[in-house]
This record gives sequence, structure tokens and C-alpha cells, in this order.
Amino acid sequence: MLSAPLEAWRKQIEELGDARVYLELAEEEGEEAAREAARKLDEIEEAMHRLDLERKLGGEHDQGNAIVNLHSGAGGTEAQDWAEMLLRLYLRWCERRGYKIELVDQQPGESAGIKSATFTVEGSYAYGYLKCEAGVHRLVRISPFDSAARRHTSFASVFVFPEVDEDVDVEIDEADLRVDTYRSSGAGGQHVNKTDSAVRLTHLPTGIVVACQNERSQHKNRATAMKILRARLYELEMQKQRERMDELHKTKKEITWGSQIRSYVLHPYRMVKDHRTGLEVGNADAVLDGDIDRFIEEYLQQTTG
Repeated sequence: MLSAPLEAWRKQIEELGDARVYLELAEEEGEEAAREAARKLDEIEEAMHRLDLERKLGGEHDQGNAIVNLHSGAGGTEAQDWAEMLLRLYLRWCERRGYKIELVDQQPGESAGIKSATFTVEGSYAYGYLKCEAGVHRLVRISPFDSAARRHTSFASVFVFPEVDEDVDVEIDEADLRVDTYRSSGAGGQHVNKTDSAVRLTHLPTGIVVACQNERSQHKNRATAMKILRARLYELEMQKQRERMDELHKTKKEITWGSQIRSYVLHPYRMVKDHRTGLEVGNADAVLDGDIDRFIEEYLQQTTG
């Protein structure tokens, strides 16, 4: 568990040695070596900043992969469009960090947007970072769906679960499952849409429902759905074992409409504010394009010390 962080620190020590060499060369060779030394130091500073953040992510699953689930709130098309905007935000953020993304389920909205979506994120510290985004997100804007151009407020919720390792014991009795198969409603080619390849699992004792429709194979979709169900049941068990029901997801207790963790205001001014940390950012367009590192970092700084 400690080998990767230690190796990362060792690499930065080596990079610092290289920068020192360039600084020495700058005295003899001039500006080109000096520019290279400055570039090296900037890279080291950025890498050290990230390593310091990851040092704060010491939870049992923080270093591992994540499963993200988005749901639109009440409000029909307006809320469903907002949920799709949030989905794009997180997919863009994941792409920038080099994470591997798999969209496993997406339920389209009635006329625009999405009702819900589930995707997996594979990469170092994916869960540690993304768990900071769990909660209700609020959008205020002039609705593009309102002919009277009135201002609307919409909500969408974000749930983040750790991907559970295969060696973690989560027992699922097949008798407790209801398995439904249906035709995929999303993109994926003719074969996906013309066969009952999509799978929906309902865990009868808990009422948890998961679905997967991204693969052509019903078998593969079932396997992915089972993986997500195991993660959901694992989180539920963790909650039962702790004094506070939401120890694994500290923000989950706030996931009620009107108790948003962040507001994205596009009218009458443009600003994004995180209500947990007080951080405000004026460039709302950049945030909606996936620039959320400042919010994650500030949350980690304030909550982990």
C-alpha cells in the first residue's frame, strides 16, 4: 500500500536533483538551462502539491476506483438537463486526470437530458477525490426550455461508492435477486438495441436497484451490475457498523433537496460557490467544463487538516 507513495516521493527527489544540475549549468550556458530549471521546478511544485493532497486521503478505499451515480431532482426536463450537464462535468474532469471511464447505465430524460447515469472510474485515488463531490448540486439559470425566459432552480444528486475488491466478503444470495432483462435505450449499435442485453438487478431485502446496458453481452452487463451491487451493499454494511450512519459518506446525510453542497449560478451573475468550504469561483463556464480541482482540494484541506 505504501510502495506507490514512497516511489512517487523518491521520483520527486530525483527530479529536484536534475533541477539543481540545470541551475548549475545556467551559470555557464545561460538562459536556456535556466528556463529548463524553472520548468523542472514548476513540475516538482505541482507534483508535490498533489502528493500532499493524496497524503490526506488515508481512508480504506481512497486509493482505489470509484462508482459514480447521478440522479436528476424534481422538475422534469430542467432538472434532467442539469443532470446531463453534471455528467459531462465529471467525465471531463476524469479525462483530464487520465482516469479510465466506463458509462455503464444511462436513463434518458423525457425530452432532454438524463434521469440518471452510472459510470465507473478507474485510476489512482479516484474514490478519494470523487467522494468529495457526493451531495446535492444546485443550478440557477434562465431556462432554455422556458419560452418566457424565466429563471429556474434545478437540483441533481451525486452519489459516490468505492469499488469493492473481489476478496472483500459481500454475500449475495441469488434468491434475493430479481433479474430483469430489456433492450438498451442508449447508443451502442444495432445489436445492443435489438436484443435484450441490458440487465437490471433488484436486491429484494434492501430495495437497491442497479442496471447496466453498455455491453452487447447480457453476461457482461450482469457481471458489471453485480460489481456495482456489491459496492452498494458493502457501503450499506459499513454504515450499519459505525456509530454514525454516514461515516463512509459524510456528505450523504445532506442529500436532501434544498441542502445543496454547491450552487452553480448562471443568472443574474455567474459564480460557483461551495457551501461547505465557502470557496467561490467566478469562472462558472470553466467549472462546468470539469475544472473542479480547487473545490476538491479546499474540501480536503478543511476536512482532513
